[in-house]
Amino acid sequence: MVKTTDIKKVFDAYERELSLVEAKLEGLFQSEAPLIPLIGKYLLESGGKRLRPLFLLSSARLAGYKGDEHIALAGIIELIHMASLLHDDVVDAAKIRRGRPAAHSVWGNQIVILVGDFLYSNALRKAVSFKDQRIMEALSEATTSMTEGEILQLQKTADINITEDEYIKIISAKTGLLISAACRIGAILSVRPPAEENAFAMFGLKTGTAFQMADDILDYMAEESELGKKLGKDIGEGKITLPVIYLFKNASADEKEEIKRIIEKPSEEGLRRILALFRQYSVLEESLKRAQALVDEAKDELSIFPDSPDRDAMLSLADYAISRDK
Repeated sequence: MVKTTDIKKVFDAYERELSLVEAKLEGLFQSEAPLIPLIGKYLLESGGKRLRPLFLLSSARLAGYKGDEHIALAGIIELIHMASLLHDDVVDAAKIRRGRPAAHSVWGNQIVILVGDFLYSNALRKAVSFKDQRIMEALSEATTSMTEGEILQLQKTADINITEDEYIKIISAKTGLLISAACRIGAILSVRPPAEENAFAMFGLKTGTAFQMADDILDYMAEESELGKKLGKDIGEGKITLPVIYLFKNASADEKEEIKRIIEKPSEEGLRRILALFRQYSVLEESLKRAQALVDEAKDELSIFPDSPDRDAMLSLADYAISRDK
C-alpha cells in the first residue's frame, strides 16, 4: 500500500505542470456571462487534488511526450470532472462539497445546471482546437458514458437486487472512463503504438473504477460517532454500493428482509445495524480485496513498460486509489 510520502513525491514531481494546469483552468471559465467566472472562481478556491490532470500528465511523461499540449488537455479533463460534480450535487441534493456549501446551495439548481452544461460544451469546444479526432473520440466517449452511468445509477436507486456486474458498469462509466481517457490521451499525444495506448487506457479504467469503489467503501469506514455524516450518505440516497451488495449476498433470509427495510427507510439505528452486519460477514474486508484486485490488474497493464521513475509514479497513483484518506 502506498505511503503518504510516496504520493506526495508524485505530486511534487508534477508541481510545475499542475500549476500551469491551474492557470489554464482559470481561462476555461472565461465568459461574457458574469456568473460563469464567478462560480468558476468558487470551484477553484474549493480545491481538489487534480488527480485526473495528474493521470494525463504522468501518462504523457511515461509515453515520452515532449510538447506542451498536455497542459491544456489536462485542464479540459478537469473541467469535465468539475461539470460532472456540479450536476451530481444537484441530482443528489448534496449540501456540502469539499467542506463548503455546494454551488447549487449558493446559486440555485437552474444556474448551476446551466453552468455545468457550459463547462461540458466549452471543454469539448477547446478540445476541437487540437484537430485530433482520436482525442475528441476519447473525450466524447467519456462524457457520454458519465451521463449514462449517472442515469443507470438513478434507475437502480434502492434496488437491493443490483448485481456486482451492474454496479461495476455504473462506476466504470461514472469515474473509470474519464481517467481512462486522460491516460489514453497521454499516449495519443506521444503517438504510441496501439498496444501501448490500450495499456494506458486500461490502466486508467481499472484504476478509476477502483478509485470509486474505494470511495464507496470508505463511506462505511467512519467512526460510529460520525455515523450520520458519512455512513448515512449512500444509504440515505438509495445508492447500493459494493459493501451492501456483498452483505445482501451473504445474509440470511431474515437479515435480507431487515436490510430491505433499512434501505427503504434509513435511520441511524438501521445504519448501525448495517455496520454490525458488515462486521459479522467481513464485508468491508471482502470489498477492499475486490478493489485491491482491480488495482493489481491496473498495475499489470503497465508491465509492458520498463522500470522508470515515471512508471513508478503511475503505479503509486494506482495504489493511492485505495489507500488514501477520505
